[in-house]
Amino acid sequence: MDPEIQKMREVVLVYLDRSGGLQKFVHDCKKYNDSKQSYAVYRFIISINPSDITELDATLGNYILHNPLQAAQIFQSVCFVAIKTLSLIEQLQTEAQISVLLKPTHLPPLPSYILSLSAYPFNYTSQRFYMSEGIVIAMGTVTKYTQGARFLCTEETCPFSEGRFRCIRVHCPGATESATVRTDFVCSLCSSPLQEDMKFRVLGDKQIVEMIDAKILNALKGYSIDKSHFRIQAFTLFLRDELANKMTIGNHYRIIGIPACVQNGLQVTACIEVNSVQLYKPNGPSFVSDNFKYLLSLTSSSCWRFTAVLANIFASQVVPPGTYNTLKLAILLSLVQTCEKENADYLDLLIMTSDTLVIDRLLNYSLCLLPRGIRHPPSSDIFPSVSKDKHGTGSASIQACSAVLAKGGICYIGDLSSYKKDKLELLQSVLESRTTTVFIPGKKYGEEADQQVTVSVQTNFWSFVDVDSSSKKHIQKENFLIGQMDVSLIPVNLVDGFGLLIYNEFPSCRLSSPVVHHILKKAINPEAMLYKVSQQFTTQDYEEFILFARNLHVELSSEAESLIQGYYLASRRVRRDSIHGSTLSASALKILISLAKAHAKLSLRQTVLEEDAVIAILLLESSLTLKHGTSALCVAPNPVFPFDLSDENSLQQRDIYLMQCHHQLLKFIAAYSPGIHINTNEE
Repeated sequence: MDPEIQKMREVVLVYLDRSGGLQKFVHDCKKYNDSKQSYAVYRFIISINPSDITELDATLGNYILHNPLQAAQIFQSVCFVAIKTLSLIEQLQTEAQISVLLKPTHLPPLPSYILSLSAYPFNYTSQRFYMSEGIVIAMGTVTKYTQGARFLCTEETCPFSEGRFRCIRVHCPGATESATVRTDFVCSLCSSPLQEDMKFRVLGDKQIVEMIDAKILNALKGYSIDKSHFRIQAFTLFLRDELANKMTIGNHYRIIGIPACVQNGLQVTACIEVNSVQLYKPNGPSFVSDNFKYLLSLTSSSCWRFTAVLANIFASQVVPPGTYNTLKLAILLSLVQTCEKENADYLDLLIMTSDTLVIDRLLNYSLCLLPRGIRHPPSSDIFPSVSKDKHGTGSASIQACSAVLAKGGICYIGDLSSYKKDKLELLQSVLESRTTTVFIPGKKYGEEADQQVTVSVQTNFWSFVDVDSSSKKHIQKENFLIGQMDVSLIPVNLVDGFGLLIYNEFPSCRLSSPVVHHILKKAINPEAMLYKVSQQFTTQDYEEFILFARNLHVELSSEAESLIQGYYLASRRVRRDSIHGSTLSASALKILISLAKAHAKLSLRQTVLEEDAVIAILLLESSLTLKHGTSALCVAPNPVFPFDLSDENSLQQRDIYLMQCHHQLLKFIAAYSPGIHINTNEE
């Protein structure tokens, strides 16, 4: 025996003893022994810390990292000796029956251990451990594969025809089913054909997953700040046994695995046999820029001024400062209400406009401020679809879509009036439940029964309706209430599904001379900085600010909660008719809380104050007025920005106006929801 191999075996035994792996191995053996059943293959998973084992023996550490299949054989022989010496599994006969899977806890943080399909060359021939990361864009259903099988010689006089475990086939990383089980194997002793003993075939779970580099998100934004060019290609992952169903479509993962080539007919596919899976959650910035800090200190005298200035100067690269302020505030609120939690506070936007070009540019620009801002291409599906797996298994594969790829971000779906009725009904269902169901017919995909897979949709939706084009497609109603807009082209329930309905054509926001000048100057010189504020508060500053603000954990104060509940109950009593009852949807309370929390985050506070609730109520009341007409509260057409913000005096006037709105709101609650107790602060 090679003395170096013998030394590594001794080190393996020492490492297993010190790391607790030996104790786990004995426990796994006990489960096999207690079953009293003979298996063709006994499978053991051994966790390896490369740093610890390299300290014990550098040669073994290097062997595990760069020759994992050969290293597994060393562990296999150690395990066999341990089983026989300690009599751990009575049924075990030969060393070939032991299958060892080494699972490194991590890999060295060096470029040579990172595998990326966006980089060239792609070294898929060296069967060693690599680390990679990406986003899951397709997932197959779980099917079976052969972990191992026993074969017997068909020649009766051959010793290998007896019922011992001499001819064992075990699955290797990247190998197809035919490499483990087929009919043309021959006996190594007499060259007669081998025949599988079906009683001892060991099956395991297998799932095929498609993953793609996270850089794909930049290509799906529709507008990118980053002008660099790169190559993107999806790659195939094989998840086996305990890793099946460990991934979720749309999530970002870091994996450790062994690359391999799988041949399917004339086609060769580069794939990765996954060894371990870890959900990847990038940390947001722990700070905001000094300019934002200074602005926050300047506006600290009022809880409303900071967000007003933020909205006023936002997106100055696309629209002039001071224009579209209500829409820009709503966009910022929606941006900071993005996260990947199951029960998150969502904030969807539906914009009624006749100026689709500017609005489209503004929304596209805003998408780039989030890592997951997706511009939905009209030629593809918004929600997941099913197709046949392309690797020859015949099973179903669920394909990701814009809404799933935008997980924890924004899905911008463009003009809502361009979608057909069935798509709008599906969108309405998703807005209500935040899930979508994919139906997989069993007969079509080789399954015994039909399946239904529920996919979570954790994203905010943005859309707009072109008022001019929609007015030509249908006859407008004549019996409008005061302040009500004609949105009959879109189903009422779908309009209610969006958190905010915004009409940007208020008198102070019409396409003005500054907007025209801005568009013309940008057409001549697209890279020009037209305003000083664009240099003081750059796109990167806003990007860092939003990523910081959205990670803030905010709590409702009792005062804000009472104000929101009081307004909600009063509005349900005021907004009702004799036929349909209350016109205020059940989701309105959630939307109010989401708006108030978003305004607190945007103000860099962790407590929702009454001032945040006032802004939330005014925005929602304005939206309800567009849908159903004005109510007894009777807010102004543009309640959050009643006039232009040009200097400190205009900010002071806005504060006075909002305090009057607060006082008016308290009167409204006292009149229509007298059971709610609210502390009034008389000044």
